[in-house]
Amino acid sequence: MIDVQNQTDTRGIKIQQTGVTGVHLPFSFFIGGEFQQVLAKVRFTVSLSEKIRGTHMSRLVEILTDFSAVPLKISDIEKILLDATEKLETDFAAIKMAFKFFVKRAAPISEKISLLDIDCEISANFSRSSNANFSLKLAVPFTSLCPCSKEISEFGAHNQRSICRVKLDFNDVENLDVEKIVRLIESQGSAKIYPLLKREDEKFVTEAAYKNPKFVEDILRDVVISLRQLENILAFEVECENFESIHNHNAFAFHSEIRS
Repeated sequence: MIDVQNQTDTRGIKIQQTGVTGVHLPFSFFIGGEFQQVLAKVRFTVSLSEKIRGTHMSRLVEILTDFSAVPLKISDIEKILLDATEKLETDFAAIKMAFKFFVKRAAPISEKISLLDIDCEISANFSRSSNANFSLKLAVPFTSLCPCSKEISEFGAHNQRSICRVKLDFNDVENLDVEKIVRLIESQGSAKIYPLLKREDEKFVTEAAYKNPKFVEDILRDVVISLRQLENILAFEVECENFESIHNHNAFAFHSEIRS
């Protein structure tokens, strides 16, 4: 049959990225000290020579399907990209994988075990002329309690569920501990989120938040300080959002840094 994709193109434009998006596949990733089965939504692309009309999309899906059958560490994503550059005879490949993973959580008093779901997105690109670069995005929930409300009220204070979204850029993810980063971030809120709480646990968490009031700016600054302690980070972005309980708007703060 005629290979239409390999027909010569004369418009002289090298395409930086072309491929497949919206691919859903199960993967087994090593996270939190164990392999977790996750359902990932994937975008997988390569560069395309200005001389070739189209890339072979099916080969990208074949590569993803093959790797979905074996357990992976995050650093193994580089192998996926290398495989793509070799099989599609190109000099660049990129991938974005979004999924939920779960952190085991013991309630503070009853010690009942539950699973906290965390939104995660891993992006990587590989060029034959340089090393692979990785980005990790996380959305970490926690509780915040307003210091002003506590200060001016005779009793009580308003609190809210909050979320911290971070983007971390790495050039080495061999020893990346994603769950450690989650725990580091959530510890900067007024109190942690627990999927399962008995009455004694709810009392503990409510009082813990009351003893640790924080503005969204406080949380942001504490997250920034904690991220500065991590090794191998090239740059990071942090945004914190408090879903206000007494306003019809949310409180927000943002910060970014490039490491020297």
